[in-house]
Amino acid sequence: MKISTKGRYALRLMLDIAIHGSDTNVSIRDVAERQDISVKYLEQIVSMLVRVGYLRSIRGAQGGYRLAGKPSEYTVGDVLRITEGSLAPVSCLDDKENLCERAGECVTLKLWEGLYDVINKYVDSITLEDLINETVEGNGAVDFCI
Repeated sequence: MKISTKGRYALRLMLDIAIHGSDTNVSIRDVAERQDISVKYLEQIVSMLVRVGYLRSIRGAQGGYRLAGKPSEYTVGDVLRITEGSLAPVSCLDDKENLCERAGECVTLKLWEGLYDVINKYVDSITLEDLINETVEGNGAVDFCI
């Protein structure tokens, strides 16, 4: 499994908005500049996050984006699954029911299920708030790279 730039940038976008949008709306241009990501690419990611209700879009001269909830309500796993889809290490685990013809005789299935479980537990145990707090505590400044 490899997390694409879309997943990594979505996480950086959500963190940037969480940090800079606590009392104001955040423009995509500002995020793009701070994170060194193209505006066009961020617009694609923003539309996904607005569609699922993670971000709110505010129109007008003072418009921009805000988190729809608190940073503590969003896990890394949530954000990655929206942008990446399944985090399964093998395709037979992508769906709730394993439809693989070899599932009953696959000697490695338990290994892949265990890895998938560990991945999900780990990314679901970390919130945006955790990442923000870790960054601020670590060096006193808000600077992150994912």
